[in-house]
Amino acid sequence: MAVPKRKVSKARRDKRRSSVWKLDLPGMTKCPKCGEYTLSHRVCKACGTYNGKEIIAQDA
Repeated sequence: MAVPKRKVSKARRDKRRSSVWKLDLPGMTKCPKCGEYTLSHRVCKACGTYNGKEIIAQDA
């Protein structure tokens, strides 16, 4: 069975783990109708449109 030859320092261990735990920024796009930033492939919360069509009726 493979056994480490020497102890891995805390700095080296943490350097290896650091990139695993970072979250990626979700893809944000501007709504073509109102210009509000929204998540990709989701209905715009500000104007209620998706793919150029009104999905949710918004009160003006």
